[in-house]
Amino acid sequence: MNGALARLAGAPITWGVCEVPGWGCQLGTERVLRELAGIGLGAVELGPPGFLPNDPAALARTLHRHGLRLAGGFVPAILHRAEHRAAALAGITAAAATLAAAGADVLVLAAELGNGAGYDRSAELTGPEWATLLEGLDRSREVAGRHGVRLVLHPHYGTAVERREQVERVVVESDVPLCVDTGHLLVGGADPLEVLRAAGARVTHVHFKDVDAALAARVRAGELGYREAVGRGLYRPLGDGDVDVAGMVRLLRSAGYQGWYVLEQDVVLDAEPKEGEGPVRSAARSVDYFKGLVQG
Repeated sequence: MNGALARLAGAPITWGVCEVPGWGCQLGTERVLRELAGIGLGAVELGPPGFLPNDPAALARTLHRHGLRLAGGFVPAILHRAEHRAAALAGITAAAATLAAAGADVLVLAAELGNGAGYDRSAELTGPEWATLLEGLDRSREVAGRHGVRLVLHPHYGTAVERREQVERVVVESDVPLCVDTGHLLVGGADPLEVLRAAGARVTHVHFKDVDAALAARVRAGELGYREAVGRGLYRPLGDGDVDVAGMVRLLRSAGYQGWYVLEQDVVLDAEPKEGEGPVRSAARSVDYFKGLVQG
């Protein structure tokens, strides 16, 4: 099998399964995994708490039933405030243990703001908060590393690291590995290709999204909330938006990238679609587009 296709994965958020309260209709685990595997994806990320079992044996059975591996897990944590440090590290420790027991080796960390707004509100950290965040990233890497799990920072809209200048600051002032999410970078005003070139070998995990740039600009301008924009189609099937997905794939492959390619298209579901309809159709289009890029 083509090396990139062997490392092709999906994420529950493509089926609208999200950790943000009130995000939308949450589809059941069995349906999501069945549809995900049915369109040719060989692995899945962990999803929000409760989506997949915490017990390693139960998790292994669930994944095996669908012929899937675990590609990692997305973990939000508040690291820029010292009073939240203990709780953040405890959560990272628990997630790392679960991932390691299930055979995954990457923990995808988002620097959560903890403002109760999901991803709808941005914030600018103070100088001391930045210092606390950077120290927290180092501590978090140590904690994950004790379980044999690599921690990568995911720049993400509505977190402490969302805009181009914030991503650049992390690249300059920290050596933490990165998860490049093509969609969140573009929504935050960064060029995903430029970030990939600047970060180089520090990019060890990738989330591939495509984006409607006009809606992204309205989010940055404060005209639309993030969740509302997602509901309006902020994210598109690969090849239908304004991200240079083909250029990203070429650059990663030429650099010898060996990590996961996680295909994502965040959605908000108002109701549960009929079996075989809804998110699975868009996800299948993204899989076909990606296969065309790496097999061509």
